[in-house]
Amino acid sequence: MFEMLTYPFMQRALIAAVLTGLTAPAIGTYLVQRRLALLGDGLGHVALTGVALGLLTNVAPLLTAVAVAILGAIAIELLRTYKKASGDVALALLFYGGISGGVLLAGLADESAAGLNSFLFGSIVTVTYSDLWIVGILGAVVLALAVGLAPQLFAVCQDEEHARVSGVPVRLYGILIAVLAAVTITVAMRTVGLLLVSALMIVPVATAQQITRSFRTTFAAAMVIGLLAAVGGVVASYQINTQPGPTIVMIALIAFAVTAPLAGILRLRRNRTYRAQEAT
Repeated sequence: MFEMLTYPFMQRALIAAVLTGLTAPAIGTYLVQRRLALLGDGLGHVALTGVALGLLTNVAPLLTAVAVAILGAIAIELLRTYKKASGDVALALLFYGGISGGVLLAGLADESAAGLNSFLFGSIVTVTYSDLWIVGILGAVVLALAVGLAPQLFAVCQDEEHARVSGVPVRLYGILIAVLAAVTITVAMRTVGLLLVSALMIVPVATAQQITRSFRTTFAAAMVIGLLAAVGGVVASYQINTQPGPTIVMIALIAFAVTAPLAGILRLRRNRTYRAQEAT
């Protein structure tokens, strides 16, 4: 197992996995709280257009993906805020527009479907040092804002009307959450791929919610689960020779499947304790 640490590409892969495993569930917690669990999927499709644009213009695809995904995130938040379209319709527009734009631009760039595969499903072992620097900087910014602004972001996610009455700039923080989600998706692009990144944003959060009872503990537990899934997926993919992206997601799903029955047992015990206290 420790042999893989001697390879520079595996060292870069593990660093990228740590960054992705922490950032994706951190933002995913806010998305779940706002009932926008599918936003990651929509932005992933939009980021594909950014990747294809980078291939067409010979600009680093990671940078163009960040820019296009941010524009898409702002657009969907404004559509949702001003009631120009319902949340599910806005997401549908992202899905269809993003995937069609990506395929169209990739065709103009003479890029085959196989060439897009590493962006769609991840190719963490091909992460370069320049990619790692970009991912590291973006990931650090996302984590700093997600943790540092947790009270304000939670207030917006929990009850927009109450937050607005309390003087919180709801629209600004709503856009910030969407932008952070867009950046997180591009950070995770090389790790799990644009089509699977939403799973790493949502599944660890859903798993944490099974065993926690507050936002703060859910937030922390989701990051730990995401970290373990990302690093474990990279290690497992090296050992059994599979693609890292799907392996990471499968480990996260297994964690949810294992935790769900445990959550039922814990709820049953709490209910029994509560009834016993009432009886006395």
